[in-house]
Amino acid sequence: MRYTPLSLIGEHFLRGFTILFLSFIAIRLNLCLSSIPSSLKALPLEGHFNFDEVSLNHAAKDFGNRYQYHPMAVLYPESVSDIAATIKHIWNMGPSSHLTVAARGHGHSLQGQAQAHGGVVINMEKLKVPEMQVYAGDSPYVDVSGGELWINILHETLRYGLTPRSWTDYLHLTVGGTLSNAGVSGQAFRHGPQISNVQQLEIVTGTGEVVNCSEEQNEELFHSVLGGLGQFGIITRARILLEPAPSMVKWIRVLYSDFTTFTRDQEQLISAENAFDYIEGFVIINRTGLLNNWRSSFNPQDPVQASHFNSDGRTLFCLELAKYFNFEEIDIVNQEVEKHLSHLNYIPSTLFLTEVTYVDFLDRVHVSEVKLRSKGLWDVPHPWLNLFIPKSKVHNFAEVVFGNILTETSNGPVLIYPVNRSK
Repeated sequence: MRYTPLSLIGEHFLRGFTILFLSFIAIRLNLCLSSIPSSLKALPLEGHFNFDEVSLNHAAKDFGNRYQYHPMAVLYPESVSDIAATIKHIWNMGPSSHLTVAARGHGHSLQGQAQAHGGVVINMEKLKVPEMQVYAGDSPYVDVSGGELWINILHETLRYGLTPRSWTDYLHLTVGGTLSNAGVSGQAFRHGPQISNVQQLEIVTGTGEVVNCSEEQNEELFHSVLGGLGQFGIITRARILLEPAPSMVKWIRVLYSDFTTFTRDQEQLISAENAFDYIEGFVIINRTGLLNNWRSSFNPQDPVQASHFNSDGRTLFCLELAKYFNFEEIDIVNQEVEKHLSHLNYIPSTLFLTEVTYVDFLDRVHVSEVKLRSKGLWDVPHPWLNLFIPKSKVHNFAEVVFGNILTETSNGPVLIYPVNRSK
């Protein structure tokens, strides 16, 4: 009769125990996970959860179109209390639930920031409370939902002759989305980004509390949430500062072949008093016939010279300017524009101008979106990078980066424009 050594018996027992123990953990975890949808469905909400594949697939995509993380559920809230109750419920479940939460506005994040792998995505565009309310007076403002689109805010405030002061280049984005990032465009040199033009916020915190904050009330939370990438709370309401709205925009483009001259003129303009209301710029690489393309929207000041302009394969830099005005101010505005342009050192034959309505200027990128969608070129990957570069380093950056971009390839937009540090 042969006996199994005791050491082997212990080894088999330990291995069996370990397998059983790990299996028990897995079963318990699966039971916990399977009960989560039921517990979410049981929440008393005015809105609802969706668990279907169409909703989950939509919430697993963003504008960057490079990352896809499927959530367990999508919340379509009808009230702030729906959001608060959901987050409080998940908080009370504790870390063992492994649930994360992400607020999704118009889905223009670039690297999956508005997605929640195996968690809950909150569709903020469905949140339409409180209703938009414009307050005119000496210090006008508008109260809006965190899920409201900026384009809708523009149209509503214009009914009162008012407008927000700072924008993004693309207006079909939610208030909560841009305020969680910064909200930077060509007006930022004067007014600062959108987060510098907010008076109050209503926040749902990570524990499900609804908190009001401003520079005077809960100041630390206020400044953490603005530009906080959604990590300090979900913006459910914002009070946005307004100013009198213009009716028209004089829109100008000029070209430079020298980066130093280009940036020097940009810096001069943002330092000048009442020069322009919008100052941006972009890099042009390998674009033949560019000025001919502009003729559909812009008028060359000298058509003959413009027709003979040749880029010769050079990297060019476009300075884009806008001056806001009302019809009765046109003569004065023309004089001011001419004066400021006379101090710039752009290539003389490349001055292009046009006049458009204030709405058409602010919503200009949407026109491009419609064209790209019609060609099936909108829902493609969008690798994107935003950088703030100090003035002392920008010339070295331009030499290394713009000097080594592959000119043989197609490329997306490269924007470059100055911002006052004080803003």
